[in-house]
Amino acid sequence: MKKLIQSLVLAGVMATAAGAAFAQMDAGPMGPDGMHRDPAKMAQMHAKHLSELKAKLKITASQEPAWNAFTESMKPPSNLPGTRPDRAELDKLTTPERIDKMRALRKEHMAAMEAEMDKRADATKTFYAALTPEQQKTFDAEHARMDKRGERFHKMHPADTSGKALTPPKP
Repeated sequence: MKKLIQSLVLAGVMATAAGAAFAQMDAGPMGPDGMHRDPAKMAQMHAKHLSELKAKLKITASQEPAWNAFTESMKPPSNLPGTRPDRAELDKLTTPERIDKMRALRKEHMAAMEAEMDKRADATKTFYAALTPEQQKTFDAEHARMDKRGERFHKMHPADTSGKALTPPKP
């Protein structure tokens, strides 16, 4: 009897967690602090950052094609798979089938994200090779500055190796 109660409690906890996960899928674009982000504002900030970087690098007319290819590669992808599964389709599945479906969607999404990151890395290396040594130093300094922003984010939002957010640091 005790094992039955434990199994029922565990099943209830798992169902609650799954429900919470599905509810969060409809949350829309979220920022690192859990706040909704306006895609138009994000695009505007991205354009501003690129404009400032171009000015700092003092891109010449002969470097313009390399710059354009670089900035094009930095645009957010619009065709990544795995955005949101069809809720009606998921409702028809059993729990093991739903788990398998979500796992397949996650793998597909992660593979697409990895390909996108590789594309950006290659484009950055190609662009970097078109820069003068002085411009490369400027680019390196800007890139290091961006890495420090990332470090601050990860200090504010620590995660374990599974990628699940842990409790935030105490102020």
